[in-house]
Amino acid sequence: MTWIATLLAVLRSAARSRAALQAENLALRHQLGIYQRTCRRPHIRPLDRLFWSWLSRRWTGWREALVIVRPETVIAWQRRRFRDYWRKLSRAGKPGRPAVAREIREITRRMSLACPLWGAPHIAGELKKIGIELAPSTVARYMSRRRKPPSPTWRTFLRNHVREIGAVDFFIVPIVRKRMPRAHH
Repeated sequence: MTWIATLLAVLRSAARSRAALQAENLALRHQLGIYQRTCRRPHIRPLDRLFWSWLSRRWTGWREALVIVRPETVIAWQRRRFRDYWRKLSRAGKPGRPAVAREIREITRRMSLACPLWGAPHIAGELKKIGIELAPSTVARYMSRRRKPPSPTWRTFLRNHVREIGAVDFFIVPIVRKRMPRAHH
């Protein structure tokens, strides 16, 4: 039975291209090297994982030549490597947005106090004219907050408008049939 399998493998390899045979030879030699450097159970190093991830992207027949691990394992290695790469990039440096310099915050505060009718987009546009690029949302964060006067109470309203108020009708019409009563002419 093994002779037949070997004969079929030889016939199949004769029909394949030279590049495919070289890739398969490279893959099998790599796996053989892993078996030779470990005693019982093959120990796969990060460079071995990197090699198989690279080979799986370059050669379509990599699944047939893989003996040491399952093809799903190689795909899991690729996903883990992708995830770790982006995690490492996102952790590089300080987290979050860069801080705005104190001078720029002061300029923003002074502009908002000097021109109370200007909103954040207008101030951001003016800052851009002098070479300072800030988003309107950032400008809004550093604008000075004006305290609004408290709204008057109902009692104050009535005291201020007692002369203008002619009459108020507080007559209540009870409705039993959920209809408004007819107006009599």
